[in-house]
Amino acid sequence: MFPLIAYAATEDAKIVAQCLVDKINEVILFPLIALMSALAFLMFLYGAFEYVKNADNDTARETGQRHLLYGTIGLLVMLSAYAILSVAAGSFGIGLEQVQCEAYATPNTGAQ
Repeated sequence: MFPLIAYAATEDAKIVAQCLVDKINEVILFPLIALMSALAFLMFLYGAFEYVKNADNDTARETGQRHLLYGTIGLLVMLSAYAILSVAAGSFGIGLEQVQCEAYATPNTGAQ
């Protein structure tokens, strides 16, 4: 009887932890990663524009190349952040898939 109760408590705790991680991902991490990715992409596009616009000026073209490089590095960092988040969540047994958290959102007082 005790292992079943302990197993049920472990599953409940796992679901509650996954709901917390899902909420943090949904509200903070994923929007932040999306914003930073968008900024890195805009830096990449600006660098490409500078590079093409200043094709005859070597110093301005080098500035465009640096902006292209910075945008590419930024996109790789954001991709890596998402990958690290996925690996960390998977290693703790809390995947990035959504679970039904509504049953665990309100405390069960027993009074109806």
